[in-house]
Amino acid sequence: MSQLPLICVPITGDTTNSIASQVKLVVRKQADVIEWRADFFKDLSDEAAVIAVLDMIQAQTSIPVMFTIRSEREGGQPVSLTSEDLLALLEKVAKHEVVSFVDYEMDNETKSIERVKQVCQRHKKKLILSYHHFSETPSNEHLLERGKRAEALGASIVKLAVMPQSEADVRRLLFVTGQLDQMLQVPIITMSMGEQGKKSRVIGWMFGSMLTFAVGVESSAPGQIDLKDLRESIENIKQIV
Repeated sequence: MSQLPLICVPITGDTTNSIASQVKLVVRKQADVIEWRADFFKDLSDEAAVIAVLDMIQAQTSIPVMFTIRSEREGGQPVSLTSEDLLALLEKVAKHEVVSFVDYEMDNETKSIERVKQVCQRHKKKLILSYHHFSETPSNEHLLERGKRAEALGASIVKLAVMPQSEADVRRLLFVTGQLDQMLQVPIITMSMGEQGKKSRVIGWMFGSMLTFAVGVESSAPGQIDLKDLRESIENIKQIV
């Protein structure tokens, strides 16, 4: 992988063909990580179809994959899977060679998090425990507590994504990122979403965020920046700091 920050590009196709088209473009743009937002996939309930998509991605590239089924409560698409169906699918997905990261929300039940953690450890995958807040940036204390909780639950990586209401919120998120970077023993990913939060995607690495999300084809969250523009901005900053 490249030096930090890694740049991750989401894949949001709803069919195997649309996913394949997006993957080709992302590979051409040389993303560091591909996030497959599988909650967009129409055939998510078909385990064989999910594995076939992972096989297809692996046939096209060696770029590591982050597998995510984002819940509706944290900004994802509606899915028909029960909690047990989802856990069973994650257990299958974690075995696949192309998958390097599994994103699972830290607000899930503790026993479910433990189950996903165990399967990730068994197959040597990184477990990202994530938290998203789409209406505000919670207090610094709340965000620090979330980071500490994710680490205590066994996260390999902690992810916090929040929505700013002001420039001060963006600065607070970056400040908290620096605090968590010093406090935790595991890597962190943070971002301030929306137009106001764009700068956090460009300079978050300076405060300790290991990965940032960019647009390859379609955005999966508000405020994401085109991959080429984001990479150029980061490299320009690195030349002067």
